[in-house]
Amino acid sequence: MSDPIRCVELSKKFRGVLAVNRLDLSVPEGAIYALVGTNGAGKTTTIKTLMNIFRPSGGSAEVLGVDTRQISPRELSQIGYVSENQEMPEWMTVKYLLAYLKPFYPQWDDDLAQEMVREFDLPLDRKLRHLSRGMKMKAALASSLAYRPKLIVLDEPFSGLDPLVRDELIEGLLERAAGATVFISSHDLAEIESFASHIGYLDGGRLLFSEEMGTLASHFREIEVTLDAPPVLPAAWPQDWLRPETSSAVVRFVDSRFDQERSLDEIRRMFPNARNIAVNAMPLRQIFIALAKTRRQAA
Repeated sequence: MSDPIRCVELSKKFRGVLAVNRLDLSVPEGAIYALVGTNGAGKTTTIKTLMNIFRPSGGSAEVLGVDTRQISPRELSQIGYVSENQEMPEWMTVKYLLAYLKPFYPQWDDDLAQEMVREFDLPLDRKLRHLSRGMKMKAALASSLAYRPKLIVLDEPFSGLDPLVRDELIEGLLERAAGATVFISSHDLAEIESFASHIGYLDGGRLLFSEEMGTLASHFREIEVTLDAPPVLPAAWPQDWLRPETSSAVVRFVDSRFDQERSLDEIRRMFPNARNIAVNAMPLRQIFIALAKTRRQAA
């Protein structure tokens, strides 16, 4: 099968404003792909376009090998979709919701549904309107995984939830997602870093990078150069060196294309009087902040 999600120069415009700008994206089969970016970056618009809630203004997108504008019940029965602001029939009880959805999905697994009800401690006889936000998200996730979808699409599923509920949702997702492809947008970078296999960074509707998590982590390093005198930044400052800061005898910056041999050679060339060069790995949150601040300064 081709990549479960594929976008080619996908664009979405609202009243002249490009929310998604010529997006090229491929999500490999079996990946847990995290789409991250600041508020307004275009993450939700991208997901809603993939789900055919919004029609693209340009380019194309495919889900499970089908143009998103032509998604049929056959494809929908293989997609689990949970959104932060998802509307649910709040007059239904949890039990009624599961029974109502079952006929729409030929692969519905009663045993799996009941297993998740027990694991999430869902009150079957309580109406959705009387559930906490965390419980509603658990009900939405349980009802979206009970038919063993090939593709699971989650739009900010952890927003506003307490840590215990987040952990329960993540654990439930990972246990039931074996063999499926997961596409998730989230601001909870610490949690994303713990389980995502791939990551894409969206800014102003543009995809700045899309990489395997391990590859991304190897590309970013925080560099600290100690000198014998107050530092003067070279005029020919490399574009890949982000967020330069100076103090009495130290220069700090983020190398976004770090290569052990090449980067150290370039640092020594730029700072021939360096007494010490410290190279530190960066967690995802630190990488995200460095990129966001760099883009903000460039705007």
